[in-house]
Amino acid sequence: MSNLYSLFAAAAARAGDRPAVVEQGAVRLLYSQLDAEVASWSVALAGLGARPGDRILVQAEKSIDCALLYLAALRAGLVWVPLNTAYTPAEIATFIADAEPAIAVHGGELTIDDIKARRVAGAAFETVDRGPDELAALLYTSGTTGRSKGAMLSHDNLASNAMVLKDVWRWRDGDVLIHALPIYHVHGLFVALHGALLNGSTMLWHKAFDAGAVIADFARATILMGVPTFYVRLAADPRLTREAAAGMRLFVSGSAPLLDATFEAFEAAVGHRILERYGMTEAGMICSNPYDGARIAGTVGFPLPGVAARVADDDGSELPRGTPGVLEIKGPNLFKGYWRQPEKTAEEMRGDGYFITGDVATMAEDGRVAIVGRAKDLIIAGGLNIYPKEIELALDAVDGVTESAVIGVPHEDLGEAVVAIVVPADPAIDEASILAEIAGTLARFKQPRRILFADALPRNAMGKVQKAALREAHRDLFAV
Repeated sequence: MSNLYSLFAAAAARAGDRPAVVEQGAVRLLYSQLDAEVASWSVALAGLGARPGDRILVQAEKSIDCALLYLAALRAGLVWVPLNTAYTPAEIATFIADAEPAIAVHGGELTIDDIKARRVAGAAFETVDRGPDELAALLYTSGTTGRSKGAMLSHDNLASNAMVLKDVWRWRDGDVLIHALPIYHVHGLFVALHGALLNGSTMLWHKAFDAGAVIADFARATILMGVPTFYVRLAADPRLTREAAAGMRLFVSGSAPLLDATFEAFEAAVGHRILERYGMTEAGMICSNPYDGARIAGTVGFPLPGVAARVADDDGSELPRGTPGVLEIKGPNLFKGYWRQPEKTAEEMRGDGYFITGDVATMAEDGRVAIVGRAKDLIIAGGLNIYPKEIELALDAVDGVTESAVIGVPHEDLGEAVVAIVVPADPAIDEASILAEIAGTLARFKQPRRILFADALPRNAMGKVQKAALREAHRDLFAV
């Protein structure tokens, strides 16, 4: 049986009557109830006509029911397609057209509550056998051309990554996880949720991050996983003290670079060195600072067991240690390719099986990796990946805009903030009117925090917009 859900079911059986989920101080689910509860949701999905291999697309607010629906989809052999809750109807329509889901849950005709109402309490459901290469999830990641790509992740991809992290991060009996991440992307869904389930650990469930509520839960927890924005806000909160965090053993950060200043401020406040790791949609977790050993600010540690990594030039030839280049990886966690885009898959895979991440990195003599930049001008704001091209296409379609360039600039809270530099065709056009025009096209997290105007965009001799110059010119835009 290669169905990922089987691992969670076995762990739940071992955990017995331990609380699985606690929300606002109340036990919402015991591990002894998990299998029967998930079975009832799987029966409901089958009743809707879903069959193994079908896609189920879900855009829903974070909830325990949504997590149960995810587990039910795994158990039924469906392919989970989670969408950011900020996506607009226009964006959702493109994902539906591409994924062709048998079930689409996105606030329209079918909701999670509708599926919940179809459950059959006490009904049996046999977990669907899945081959290790059969798909468990399809996660969309924005493309540099503006077209999103669906990363195909198999049951084995997800299971192998979860089991490695269980060992590397020393999950132990009695661990309690503060779960304050969204569950529509890798970090909250595959790292945090999978880690707790595989270990039979209690999750303290937060629908959204609130620094005060998280600090209050430190007294009942041992692990927190978060994005750098979490740690910026925690470090600035006077309630964060060594006494408050006395029972915590592990703080993990990922999804965006952690600034040295945040690392140092957090350590000064609680005496813990944050464990920074590195991953991506196409491979889950790739590198991690060690649990035992030096956790060095500005680095993402070492490739995980079973993961091969190299820093290479444009031809895929490995570069000398310490020389910046593009990080390339392969391992059992590496995805099966891009959904219905074989040409894109071939473009980003080497003949020897290495995947070109697009992240610029260095590797020290001992194998420690540092991410020093990003190819393709990716912006990461609050842990979310944002590709400038998609925003530029929306801006350039606005009447009165000649052209635009979108960049990320430093932001104390978000890490980076989206800024657009626009060349106007109509001198009367202003920031508010442009933002209003694109509001229905782009998710809120992609919309520029500021729109600046220029007579022309800086270009090099080849006519390429010099985004590095723009980033430098506006790097202090949000300085405090």
